[in-house]
Amino acid sequence: MSTLNLVLVLLVGLLLVLVSGLVLAGLAYVTHRHPRLEKPLTVAFGGGGVLVAVVVGLVAVVALTR
Repeated sequence: MSTLNLVLVLLVGLLLVLVSGLVLAGLAYVTHRHPRLEKPLTVAFGGGGVLVAVVVGLVAVVALTR
């Protein structure tokens, strides 16, 4: 793997982590402001599970195309 490809992969990974953190924080905030929705941590973990599933799917696609 060339250096440029490695840098791009690391940059995309960092951006994915940052966006995932923002999404989870947003879910926790919304459910904290509106407690009737659900407990904040439950919703945050549910959103985290969905994000992990998306990441695993993307990694599988990348691995199968090589």
